[in-house]
Amino acid sequence: MPLVYIGLGTNLGDKESNLKNAVEQLNLQAGKVLVSSTFYVSAPSGFQSENMFLNAVVLLETALTPLKLLKTTQNIEKYLGRKLKTTLGYEDRIIDIDILLYDQLILNHPKLQIPHPHITERDFVIGPLTEIAPELVHPVTGKLISEYLK
Repeated sequence: MPLVYIGLGTNLGDKESNLKNAVEQLNLQAGKVLVSSTFYVSAPSGFQSENMFLNAVVLLETALTPLKLLKTTQNIEKYLGRKLKTTLGYEDRIIDIDILLYDQLILNHPKLQIPHPHITERDFVIGPLTEIAPELVHPVTGKLISEYLK
């Protein structure tokens, strides 16, 4: 079965519970979570907020196709209280679930890009990703993911 790296983030409510609930729902609805990083505190990226983020990355084994996994993660976000994503930019959120990598797949679909287009720019993704997969290679650049850590 495909191995997928999923990024999780939250900056509202009980952040630790939000991440734990997201991991639980991924286990129930999307596949089997094999590994979870520790939780990382980070400042908001791309918008202003007084609320710090708590982030993590999990490794998921799934039978779902990339688009079915996207739909499942969106349903989990909604179930956990996420309001509709805005197209006007970033904002505070109770949970955000992003597909970062799906095996070595490169996908450019109107609804989903894999690898995630901002994966190499965000230490709050690279840090936890490097923690659980230090030898992971970016499928497009061929570089170790850890090389992007600032």
